[in-house]
Amino acid sequence: MSPSRRPTTSLITLAATGLLATLASAQDFNATPPHGAAYNQTPAFENQTRAPVMSGDLALTQTVLVEGLEHPWGLVQLPDGNWLVTERPGRMRIVSAGGQLSDPVEGLPEVDNRDQGGLHDVSVADDFAETRRVWWTYAEPRGDGKNATAVATGILSEDGTRMEDVQRIWQQQPAWESTKHFGARIVHDGEGHIFVGLGERSDPEPRQYAQDPQATLGKIIRIDAVDGTPAGAGIDGALPEIWSTGHRNIQGAAMGPDGQLWMSEHGPKGGDELNLIKAGGNYGWPLVTYGIDYSGAEMGVTQQEGTIQPVYYWDPSPALSGLVFYDGEMFPDWQGQALLGGLQSQDVIRLAIEDDRVTGEARHVRGIGRVRDLEVADDGALVLITDHENGQLVRITPEG
Repeated sequence: MSPSRRPTTSLITLAATGLLATLASAQDFNATPPHGAAYNQTPAFENQTRAPVMSGDLALTQTVLVEGLEHPWGLVQLPDGNWLVTERPGRMRIVSAGGQLSDPVEGLPEVDNRDQGGLHDVSVADDFAETRRVWWTYAEPRGDGKNATAVATGILSEDGTRMEDVQRIWQQQPAWESTKHFGARIVHDGEGHIFVGLGERSDPEPRQYAQDPQATLGKIIRIDAVDGTPAGAGIDGALPEIWSTGHRNIQGAAMGPDGQLWMSEHGPKGGDELNLIKAGGNYGWPLVTYGIDYSGAEMGVTQQEGTIQPVYYWDPSPALSGLVFYDGEMFPDWQGQALLGGLQSQDVIRLAIEDDRVTGEARHVRGIGRVRDLEVADDGALVLITDHENGQLVRITPEG
């Protein structure tokens, strides 16, 4: 491993009084946007948006473990305490707990890294110490300027320098000439399958496929983790891997403490969503949304029979990416709560959830940068990556 800059530490205190209190107030991150009624939609139930603001008066220590990552996208901790990190241009690296950055892992497939494309999520199963098996998603070139999300798996060599026995186990269909909305988070179900949340490629024409049961744009799929065999929800007339439909661009995914699957996705202008995923469910896009088009034009309706409402939505959008439910000892008051990364809001969003409803929202480490992914370390610290040309891997702990 090549040395990186020495880890650096700073203290961020979100005080409950004075000027800093504004940083954790409803007027700051949940204020009604001045964009008119079409943007300030009416929620379907209480606390579906702008839930009560929880206290943010917690002093936090930020330690930069490594910097110089080029648009990092995915993050997972290995049993030895090191971290696997992807960089969107097509590289996967190991970051040691001490802040050393490895050379790129060899043996990965070619990616289309234009715009939002490239190497995306990375994941390992609980048996990594024995199998050393890794999964990742990426924008796969498909010829004539077209591309689509793909899922691959391989075995990380014992010395961590090379990915061996690499196999692409799944391809999104149809491929499209677009450089946006690939998704694509991976979640293990603990039963030998993986869920993958997929984007609908953004443009007006392909986004309609989010409602097409014979396409995997704008879907969540479930497949066998080793060979990609479809293991979907058994929806009549649908491809056998499809678990749910009607999604825009999923960039956060996790199993909740109750064993349920949760995913977060970008809305258009407004309407970012946190969804509780049900087998066979239709989540509405592009027919149903709490956002509007970037041009200002209205898009669809906010509620429609036969579609599932988001548990929570944001207006304006924080641009969600990364989702984890806290399970650790460093932040006992956060136990079981959802933590989401904000790209545009440049912070960590914390949600208290009871009986599948959000009861409170808080923001932390405001201004830290574009939070692309976040995970809870084995010792209970929160670790995140910032999506910049000079991206960082940052460890968040309580002060002291």
